[in-house]
Amino acid sequence: MPRQDLTRLDRLRMWNDRRRHAEAEFLVRPGPRDPGRLHRGQGMLEGEFMFLGYSVEAPDTSIWDLPIPEPAFHEALHAFGWLDDLAATGAGDRKARAWLDDWIARYGDGTGPGWRPDLLGRRVLRLIDHSGILMMGDRPRDHAARASLQVQARQLARSWRRLRPGPRRFEALAGVLLAAGTLAGLSGHRAKALQALEAEIALTVGSDGTLPSRNPEALARIFADLARIRADLEETDAPVPQFLTDALGRIAPVIRTLRHADGGLPRFHGGGRGAPGLVDQALARSGTRAGPPTDRVMGYVRLAHGRTTLLMDAAPPPTQSAEAHASTLAFELTSGRRPLIVNCGSGRTFGDRWRRAGRATPSHSALTIAGMSSSRLGANDLISDAPRDVRIERRRNDRSTGIIAGHDGYVRSHGLTHVRQVHLGHDGRGLQGEDVIAAIETEDEPILDAVLDAAGGWLPFTIRFHLHPEVDAAFGADGQSFDLALGSGERWVFRHTGRAALSLEASVYLDVGELEPTPARQIVLSSTVADYATRVTWTLAKADQTPDAVRDLVHGDRPVLA
Repeated sequence: MPRQDLTRLDRLRMWNDRRRHAEAEFLVRPGPRDPGRLHRGQGMLEGEFMFLGYSVEAPDTSIWDLPIPEPAFHEALHAFGWLDDLAATGAGDRKARAWLDDWIARYGDGTGPGWRPDLLGRRVLRLIDHSGILMMGDRPRDHAARASLQVQARQLARSWRRLRPGPRRFEALAGVLLAAGTLAGLSGHRAKALQALEAEIALTVGSDGTLPSRNPEALARIFADLARIRADLEETDAPVPQFLTDALGRIAPVIRTLRHADGGLPRFHGGGRGAPGLVDQALARSGTRAGPPTDRVMGYVRLAHGRTTLLMDAAPPPTQSAEAHASTLAFELTSGRRPLIVNCGSGRTFGDRWRRAGRATPSHSALTIAGMSSSRLGANDLISDAPRDVRIERRRNDRSTGIIAGHDGYVRSHGLTHVRQVHLGHDGRGLQGEDVIAAIETEDEPILDAVLDAAGGWLPFTIRFHLHPEVDAAFGADGQSFDLALGSGERWVFRHTGRAALSLEASVYLDVGELEPTPARQIVLSSTVADYATRVTWTLAKADQTPDAVRDLVHGDRPVLA
């Protein structure tokens, strides 16, 4: 691999570090922080390596001799996140030590991509976390591992400033602060790192605890990094600065509001559901007091009753983010531990074609006019033509809580405003919805007339409801509805009224944790614009035979209902 990021001065300083500081001396060993993914760790023990949507089978092969499908795969290896997965198996200590020794022999002099400050920060975190199994003894290899850690930690303390502001800096600073608290001779770097962390928080996170990118998973990752820093400071008996406590206190309510009933995050604007346990662990570490979720945050509105949650994108997309989606008024719905209505998600790990497809309106549970997204991509992969006016009003009565929202993303192109209403019953058993497209203002009517004339008086639109891959869908006995079965044993029924055709079509579920797009289904309502206002209503309700409480446990192949 080519040498990256390290200058001649870097190499001189690293040589000096090796000469003056023989090896890292631990003041405290905090132990592993992240649980890892057992199935990935077991795969590695059997010679199957899964990173960034790729699977490489290479039994009896060093992790550094794997065929590399793309540079990001190799970078993930150098970040050493796989240590968490191996540790989860309880049987990977020998492989972990062997692969670390191999890395030191090949790359310990500054060779390879792993010396980029963000990767270096992640690796230093993992090496310290797992130092108990990697470098605890008194053998020559243990001394060599501690010497390498000393060089890496000192290089990280010098190089983190080279990163642009953003999430990567949080990871690097977390590594600096952990090294400063656990390794002798590095405590002098703590004050500057904390000062930089305060500036980074002020630059990246809004005063209301949100991100301009509106990416829920990105916010969760920053929150997890900050919560980890707090836990590391406490464990090493260092004071926790007030700015860190305040930042965690601002972000925590946002994260709680953005969580579905199953703990996952909504898949909007480049974000996924989040690594299993990530948010729970971060909330536990953050030291923030639990509070109820709010109704609206970071441009999303939330309905939650019984075991059901709905999260809707009710704001214009971020125009400065290359991951922004044309998802205005799309929603996701989860019942208990089971996602039901979803968006396709970000396809960033499956290539540019899937990434761009995942950003389009048809990849969301939303309304699309003539196959055209409600926002359009411009130069530099940024959204340039997006809804400018997104309005929302909440409604409450003695039976349900509702949202009425509208956007003007199709006004300039078609003269049509999209208005969506959803009302969730207080028992969480039923969702009533209505989608209206209308020429609301007088000046919008000529635009619609011209579009209809050009199209021969025929303007199609579709309303899509993407189903999670684990949802089984079948036409109801009346042929005008769908029966939806969840893995928990719950059954839901989808119906509609209005002049629309009902169909079940193919879809995909784009999950960063999978090796390829997962086949799924979508309910599609298809119709045409008939007048200056066209309305389609629909309902999604639990079947009468489904109880309010479902014990989502599996015995054999059958769920247990209560």
